[in-house]
Amino acid sequence: MKHFVFSAFFILTIHTGKAQESLSKDVSYAYLEKLIAVSKANYPKIKMYEARVNTAEYGIRRAKLSYFDIFSFSYLYSPNNNTATISPNFLGGYQFGFFANIGSILQKPSLIKQAKGELAAAQYDKESFDLNMEAEVKKRYFTYVQKVAVLRVRSGAMLDVESMAATIRHRFERGEETLENYNKVLIMIADHTQNILNAESDVLMAKSNLEELLGQKLEDIK
Repeated sequence: MKHFVFSAFFILTIHTGKAQESLSKDVSYAYLEKLIAVSKANYPKIKMYEARVNTAEYGIRRAKLSYFDIFSFSYLYSPNNNTATISPNFLGGYQFGFFANIGSILQKPSLIKQAKGELAAAQYDKESFDLNMEAEVKKRYFTYVQKVAVLRVRSGAMLDVESMAATIRHRFERGEETLENYNKVLIMIADHTQNILNAESDVLMAKSNLEELLGQKLEDIK
């Protein structure tokens, strides 16, 4: 029986090693890039950063247009031409005035510079978040692929154990194996069953974590 148990664990080790060597084959970088694009299109916080950039761009346009605010225009109508206060009367008693606020003129370049700085800061924030988002999508995708591979390995190991259990059961029924050894095999099957259930749970959790960033189901992304 000791030889049998050793053989079982040896076979499981071989399966695990093969899964580790082939894990990279399960990764599709083209699909990963698609997932990253989907996350950037759907994730609400990315839209928030885009809105901040748009707001900052509008701030620059508003600051530039505010140059017109420094100028003011006024007029005064004097029917009897006795209240001229701005300039000599013309155009039939109308007096016009055109003013420029020198203080505002001096302030406008600094306001535009400030608006441009706010735009740059918003863009840097968005770029930083995009990089973090991309890294997080990759991390969760790789974790999902790993969990799927572990489930596959444990499912394959279960088939090996079931095959060995069938052999031991036949030997036990023919009186060639002890009840103790047969029970040990049954316990091993129960342990592997629990391992598979845990692996399935890990796959579902990893999938859910990835879909949180995508905003849609993996099955809908081809």
